Amino acid sequence: MKPRKFFTAMCFLCAAAIPTPPHAQDYPSRLIQFIVPATPGTVMDTMARVLGPKMSQRWGVPIMVDNKIGAGGIVGAHAVAKANPDGHTFLFVGSSFETLAASHPKLPYDPIKSFVRVSLLGTTVMSVVVSSNFPANTVREFLDQVKRRPGVFNFGSPGIGSSQHLGMELLKQETGINLVHVPYKGTAGVLNDIIAGLVQASVVALPSAVPYVQSGKLRMLAVMGTERAAKLPLVPTLAEVGVPNVIFEVWYGVMAPAGTPGAVVAKFNAEVNDLLALPDVKEVMDRQGVNPAGGKPEAFDSRVRSGIKLWTQVMTRGNIVVQ
Repeated sequence: MKPRKFFTAMCFLCAAAIPTPPHAQDYPSRLIQFIVPATPGTVMDTMARVLGPKMSQRWGVPIMVDNKIGAGGIVGAHAVAKANPDGHTFLFVGSSFETLAASHPKLPYDPIKSFVRVSLLGTTVMSVVVSSNFPANTVREFLDQVKRRPGVFNFGSPGIGSSQHLGMELLKQETGINLVHVPYKGTAGVLNDIIAGLVQASVVALPSAVPYVQSGKLRMLAVMGTERAAKLPLVPTLAEVGVPNVIFEVWYGVMAPAGTPGAVVAKFNAEVNDLLALPDVKEVMDRQGVNPAGGKPEAFDSRVRSGIKLWTQVMTRGNIVVQ
C-alpha cells in the first residue's frame, strides 16, 4: 500500500476507534440513576419516583432512584458532581441547594461549575405565619408590634442557614425589624411551638401551613410569592401590603454533572416539560403542594445563580455563620 493511502486508512481506523459522545449515540443506552439527596417520601423523592417510571417506559431503559442522604444534601450532590457526565446520572434537588451554597463556602463541589441545570420541576410558595394569639392580624400590625418591642419576639426555623431561616432574615433586613432566631431540628418542632405560643412567628411552606391555618391554630399574614395562593385567596402577598422586595418560592429541579452533552440536556428537558403537563403528574404534584413549572435550562440556571447570590448577601448582612 502506498504511504498516502496507508496514512488515510490509518486515520479512518483511529477515528472509528474514538468513542462517540453520548449525543451522537442512541441515548440513553443503559440504566439511568436519579440521585435524591433526601429521604424517601419527601417532595424531591416523590417527584423522582413519579417521573422515573414514565421516562423509563418512554426511553426503554431502567431508571433507579438512589437516596443518597447526608450533610444536608452535600453527600448526594457531591456524588453527582463526580459522576461520569454521559447523561446517565441526574440530581433531583431543591432550593436548599442555594442556601447550602451560601452557608457552606467550602463545599466539596462548586455549586455553579460542577453542574449543568437541566430542568425546573415545580415551585412552592412560602408564607409568613404567627401564633393565633399574637396581637396582629396583618403584616403591618405585625411589623408595628415588633418595631415597638425590638428583640422581644422570636421566630423559629429548622436550623441556622435553612431556607426558612434565611427567608425570615430577608424579611427582617428589608423591613428593619428585630426578631430573635430560635433554631430547631425540623419544621414539626417549629410549628408545634408556634401553636403553643412559645415561638411567635416563622416562614413556612404553604402546604405545611394550610391545615393549621384552616383549623385556626396558626394565622397566615402573607404569602411570599408574586400571586395569592388559590387555597387561601384572602391572604395577601407581601408586595400588596407594602413589602415588594421579599419574594421567596421554594423550587425543585434536576441537575446533571458538568460536561453532560447539550443534546442530552435538551432531550431530558423536553421530556420533563412533556410529563409535567400530564394530568396524573399534576395531581401528584398538587397533593405535594407543588406547582408544575418546567421551562428551558437557561431560565433554571439563571434562577439558581440569582438565588445563591441573594442568600449569600443575606448571610453576609446578617452576620450569619453556620458551624
